[in-house]
Amino acid sequence: MPEPPRWLQWAREIQALAQTGRHYSTDEYNRQRYERLLEIAAEIASEAGCLDYDQVYRLFREPIGYATPRVDVRAAAFQGDRLLLVRERMDGGWTMPGGWADVGDVPSEAAEREAFEEAGYRVKARKVIGVYDANRLGPLELFHAFKIVFLCDILEGQPTPSHETSEVAFFGKDEIPTVLSGERTLPRHIADAFRAHEDPSVPTVFD
Repeated sequence: MPEPPRWLQWAREIQALAQTGRHYSTDEYNRQRYERLLEIAAEIASEAGCLDYDQVYRLFREPIGYATPRVDVRAAAFQGDRLLLVRERMDGGWTMPGGWADVGDVPSEAAEREAFEEAGYRVKARKVIGVYDANRLGPLELFHAFKIVFLCDILEGQPTPSHETSEVAFFGKDEIPTVLSGERTLPRHIADAFRAHEDPSVPTVFD
């Protein structure tokens, strides 16, 4: 995958500088300058990305503290040789259960929680399938993000959609829906999940 577009790199870097500066600065004049940098970052992203300025500005202003990449976690859980997927209400695409890790989360426990909340299954993570840099594999976000996919064992449960998901189902390797939720799960993630399920000794993939 090619590098993120230059405008996105600029917007991210300016946002990160402004976020970190706002957190550490005690001078009101400097804080105002960092606020202006946030506005500039949002202007770049909204103009170049054809996005709503107010929405981008709110997203850029929300994080506090030192700016770091965000972490998305996914649970790859199998019933026999069929992979658990959920259908997102937001875009109608299929994805492995998961979401953004919250502050204080243990990554594996976050993936386990998401599987229960989005699909109705209690699972136990037992292996990291891969750690993926969205800059290299995608999907691109406004913020730099890493995705961690865990191979999980199903302990109990039954398919139970949530306010975020409309369907819960299992799919074989040759049955994967063509419409995936591209912001959450890509064909590469699914292929790596099946490979780890079929041979748990395969090494974790990264980057």
